[in-house]
Amino acid sequence: MSSAAASTDASPIAPTLPEGKDAKAFHRLVFVIIAVLLAVLPFVLYPVFLMKVLCFALFALAFNLLLGYGGLLSFGHAAYFGMASYVTAYTAKNWGLTPELAILGGTLMAALLGLVFGALAIRRQGIYFSMITLALAQMVFFFSLQAKFTGGEDGIQAVPRGNLFGLISLADDRVLYVLVAVIFFLGLLLIYRIIHSPFGQVLKAIRDNEPRAISLGYRANQYKLAVFVLSTTLAGLAGSTKAIVFQLASLTDVHWSMSGEVVLMTLVGGMGTVFGPILGSFVIIAMENYLAQFGAWVTIIQGFVFVICVLVFREGILGLVARTLKRPL
Repeated sequence: MSSAAASTDASPIAPTLPEGKDAKAFHRLVFVIIAVLLAVLPFVLYPVFLMKVLCFALFALAFNLLLGYGGLLSFGHAAYFGMASYVTAYTAKNWGLTPELAILGGTLMAALLGLVFGALAIRRQGIYFSMITLALAQMVFFFSLQAKFTGGEDGIQAVPRGNLFGLISLADDRVLYVLVAVIFFLGLLLIYRIIHSPFGQVLKAIRDNEPRAISLGYRANQYKLAVFVLSTTLAGLAGSTKAIVFQLASLTDVHWSMSGEVVLMTLVGGMGTVFGPILGSFVIIAMENYLAQFGAWVTIIQGFVFVICVLVFREGILGLVARTLKRPL
């Protein structure tokens, strides 16, 4: 195990940084800074904008868990994000479920879908794995387009935010922001724990040298399926939360472009870094929000930023910072 774990830090894109004795203390400091920012930012920025950033940041963190630490490039993560959004919106509006139960239902749907699709996709590697995930996601898109409960091209609109636990009204944006911030922070803590657990170390060993990991006795496919399901579950949690925030579930959530957007967020922020996808999400969402007056040019600007990131700092913005500071982020 030790020989396998020793090789886990090597990655073609993620920065190779030694984790010293003070790494955990440094990470605790980063978590404290994030917690402080979560508490302060709603008094500085528009809460709905922040909630959108947090939902997509959790989505990007979930994707990064699969790509950055599992080495599996999925082109179909919008399927889990969007289907969870539909289930949450439908159950909240038509069944009258409270928001926490609706979010739980959407998350469980994403986990179930991830289990079925993952069991099929992990049978292949590399570009074949990516193409299978894309094909399965397109099936979900066309299902969402034709199914009656999704509302077709209109989607599910006017989703009630409801009362948390039947007691706390989420009609106020600042109250809802607290719930979204808590979900995001708990999701971040969970992902951090997964990455720094023995399970995470084995994942990185499989990512870097799968034949070697198999020769040491690890069942690679079981580990890959497990991280796939974990990633899709957290992506579903992000999609479910987003449906409550915007009171809407639409075809945009399951479209292939959503899968491309989360890849962009992860790579811009820093693939294989713990906190990079958060920064990447903020950058991309801020560009979409503040450059909206440029219309279709926003997509071109995003593409330009992506090209610059790939050419100038392949490890992403936070990856470059981590390498400069010589501290793992």
